[in-house]
Amino acid sequence: MKLIIQHSSMQPIYEQILGQIKDSIIHGELMEGTMLPSVRTLAKELRVSALTVKKSYDALEQEGFIITVHGKGSYVSSANQAQLLEEKRREVEAELETAIRKGKSCGMNEQELTELFHMILEEL
Repeated sequence: MKLIIQHSSMQPIYEQILGQIKDSIIHGELMEGTMLPSVRTLAKELRVSALTVKKSYDALEQEGFIITVHGKGSYVSSANQAQLLEEKRREVEAELETAIRKGKSCGMNEQELTELFHMILEEL
């Protein structure tokens, strides 16, 4: 598992870890049953505190993305497909919102944005 931590980022390190692992699960890079590195191993690899990694793992477990078996480790949970689908839909919604804001900032009106959306949709 390859994670990249940006120490200069305004986003907290635990959120960077959480987000990257969650994205890997959502995009199928980490499959159900895959064992994650131990908290200490990942902390050493990333050169961050074990508490930071633990906080990320706890949040992932709370959201249902991983399960932790005491003494055995943390594993990608049997993914709730509805939950993963909802995450993907939120991503699409956020990207569409960004595109609409960009279009409006350069003077496009609702009709132009709608026409552009339909043109792109037809091309795909």
